[in-house]
Amino acid sequence: MPRACVIVLDAVGAGELPDAEDYGDEGSNTLGNVAVAVGGLDLPNLEALGLGNVLPLEGCPPQPGAPAVAGRLTERSKGKDTTTGHWELMGVLTPTAFPTYPHGFPDEVIDPFMNRTGRGVLGNKPASGTEIIQELGEEHQETGKWIVYTSADSVFQIAAHEETVTLEELYDGCRVAREILTGRHAVGRVIARPFIGEPGNYERTPNRHDFSLEPSRPNYLSHLRDAGNTVYGVGKIGDIFAGCDIDDSRPTKSNVEGIAKTIELLQAIERGLVFVNLVETDMLWGHRNDPVNFHRCLQDFDRRLPDILEVLEPGDLLVLTSDHGCDPTTPSTDHSREYALLLAYAAGRNPAGRIHEEGEFADIGCTVNAWLGGKSPGRRLPGRPIIGH
Repeated sequence: MPRACVIVLDAVGAGELPDAEDYGDEGSNTLGNVAVAVGGLDLPNLEALGLGNVLPLEGCPPQPGAPAVAGRLTERSKGKDTTTGHWELMGVLTPTAFPTYPHGFPDEVIDPFMNRTGRGVLGNKPASGTEIIQELGEEHQETGKWIVYTSADSVFQIAAHEETVTLEELYDGCRVAREILTGRHAVGRVIARPFIGEPGNYERTPNRHDFSLEPSRPNYLSHLRDAGNTVYGVGKIGDIFAGCDIDDSRPTKSNVEGIAKTIELLQAIERGLVFVNLVETDMLWGHRNDPVNFHRCLQDFDRRLPDILEVLEPGDLLVLTSDHGCDPTTPSTDHSREYALLLAYAAGRNPAGRIHEEGEFADIGCTVNAWLGGKSPGRRLPGRPIIGH
């Protein structure tokens, strides 16, 4: 039975999209600028697969005979966040951007949230997640009030100290916010941001949890399941799709754990899609404008890539891609409007360095659907195959 594995290297963008200026992201090029910042990429396994064929990268030359189809994928949806990016990979377009709140959330959102949760609110402004807990963490612990903040993305984020508010109460508070944030306030995600520590030395924990909107159907995940395939979500995939069309969700607390669970699944399953998000390039290093550790995070993945390739069987499909950018070399700490990278490898075949021209995000879902025997989407879903079975 054929199998497919899609790994999203979160925020590893491949250069500014033509409309990047509309988002304030002109000049963003996550992979290219990181390569320059570290004096050249040192990613030998990704290089051998064809990473240098995606775009010019210092330290990572093109490979004319690379075994993976390479390219850059255009995002048609409006936005530059995790939800819109992942959804479009699976054929769900977002023609109108999710709402954002550069001046904080209005009373019609905050008041019912406070009333229903029984706690007040601190912050209510755009902020860096690591900075706002240092700013307001002590007051939060003294008063028990939620720390609510947002960013340039469509997110309602709730931070709470794990010794002040239990994780379950924090998650319940997020569920309340998700119920409130509908209609014109339907943000893409409500995110629980637990933290620990003492005043002046707070740090976020791995117990983050996302509460997303539900994607529309049909999409490529629903097509795959209709054809008898099982969809396995690794990392925050289950959260991003609000559990919809994810048969088996395996949350993780690190990229190391995510890679291990991916390998375990590929060793065990006989059929289906393993859909993986590896978040640390985004969460730990992109938003903190740390290109050195961004590169080291990619190196960690590069070292495990041979282990992933080793458990593939003839006829399996592996796709490496991204959902947006988060260029750690620009002044902004937010996501950036960029192309997604594409490396598509079919075990046992060699496309000899072929480039997938003028591709778009949904080409990945379209390809996986065809690879695993899903029904033809016709004109109902976007995308075209990258590589034929």
